[in-house]
Amino acid sequence: MKIKVSDAFKASDAYNYKKMEIIEILQYEWAIRALIASSMVGVMCGVLGVFIVLRNMSLIGDALSHAILPGVVFGFVVAGYSLIGFFAGAVIAGLIAAVIITWIQQNVKTKNDAAIGIVFTAMFSIGVMKISQISRDDGVHLDLKDFLFGNVLGVSNEDLYLTAFVTVYVLVSVIVFYRYLFATTFQSVIAETMGISVQTVHYYLMLLLSFAVVASLKTVGVILVVAMLITPAATALLLTDKLQRVIFIAGLIGLFSAILGLILAILLETTPGPAMAVTATGFYLLAVFFAPQRGLVFKMRNKRQIRQKVELEDTLKQAFKYQERKELSLKKLSQRLSFSELKTKSYLKKLSKKGLVNLHLPTIVVTGKGIKQASKLVRAHRLWETYLVETVGLTDEQIHEDAERYEHILTDELIDEMEHHLGYPTVDPHGSPIPRKHISKNLKLNQIGQNQTAIIDEKQPSEYASAQLWQFGLLPNTEIRVISFKNNQLKLRQNTKTIELPITLAKEICVRKEVEV
Repeated sequence: MKIKVSDAFKASDAYNYKKMEIIEILQYEWAIRALIASSMVGVMCGVLGVFIVLRNMSLIGDALSHAILPGVVFGFVVAGYSLIGFFAGAVIAGLIAAVIITWIQQNVKTKNDAAIGIVFTAMFSIGVMKISQISRDDGVHLDLKDFLFGNVLGVSNEDLYLTAFVTVYVLVSVIVFYRYLFATTFQSVIAETMGISVQTVHYYLMLLLSFAVVASLKTVGVILVVAMLITPAATALLLTDKLQRVIFIAGLIGLFSAILGLILAILLETTPGPAMAVTATGFYLLAVFFAPQRGLVFKMRNKRQIRQKVELEDTLKQAFKYQERKELSLKKLSQRLSFSELKTKSYLKKLSKKGLVNLHLPTIVVTGKGIKQASKLVRAHRLWETYLVETVGLTDEQIHEDAERYEHILTDELIDEMEHHLGYPTVDPHGSPIPRKHISKNLKLNQIGQNQTAIIDEKQPSEYASAQLWQFGLLPNTEIRVISFKNNQLKLRQNTKTIELPITLAKEICVRKEVEV
């Protein structure tokens, strides 16, 4: 389908017009009030929601947001259309709901979530019934929709002052009582021994929650306030583990959700409250996929890296086994691993870059460093098989696949402990020899025998020795193989390069040699 240039200009003009329209709308006094109120509610709910989520009180947050409705109605009955009346009635109703829920959970054989459901549905129903009754009277207008979904575009200066007061009160409370909230959230028993009343902190948190719900009435309403309480906090917990960072990020996500949600509502000409909730959910979905450590994309990448690491180690191990039998070739290695020759060659190149394999196809040689790592894998495999047979009681046929998996994740400490527990066995249940553990022994270069390998040590006895090594191109932690001693000269090989050193210098150079214990 072809797009005309004129159509493109029309689309561009429409976009610019919409952009100018938003900027113009946001300059109105009611829009500014809505933006400020939404921002404060977003920050407040985000910060407070962290403790609600961490305490597994998400359902209680939902319950209180519904349970305050009868308080709002009775506040209207007593004080008329008064913000203070709404606030006082809602807070009292919220606290009554919290006390009843807690009492049922502690004194009645009813499950916690069932107690919450019973109380909030009952109180919410009472509120709806009372609103329906009041609305039938002449001259009385109490719109249930505004309480359920909010009416941020109708925020008055009085609403703004109340929201500002509640926001400041909640944030200051979190800062001042952070230590008590932290202790009772993660270690309630220890908090009690420290003299902190867990129940008092719980009820104070319920009070803050009631304040937050009331302050959010105009912005998102009683139904959607739970989204602003839970979603930013849940998003922040996917991004970091440190509580202070979680609180900061949750407040930030709540702020952006409120602002972007309001702008989105203006663009789409829809209800602001639901738009804010949807925006918060959008941030959550982004975190679900792209959060470091916990995001699905990171987990998929991590899983792929682990699989490649296992396959790389399997390639090294099988190459070592074939080299011991003097049968190492690319074709046999590919067949044994069930890899294509192209994939096997790719893994061999990676092993070569790490200095574990010398690769000059068709010749493949596992280096001393590679033999050490491969021996460690074989040792872990055969010790685990021995452990499963002698300790767990499995048969020889049941142990191989399990050992293939665990050989890649067993730590050196666990392997040593297992070997000690088994009494240092020399063969596995199949009769194959178990490689002994290798340790580094510090020697001088002239003490290394002919055709033996060693590793240049990082620490040399003098600057002269280090400078001489540098001149000969011998760097620390590189592997060398001694070829011969002739005419006070020591001939050695590093990778493909042959180097001759004076014996006097070789007597000063420190090297490490891997030996079995």
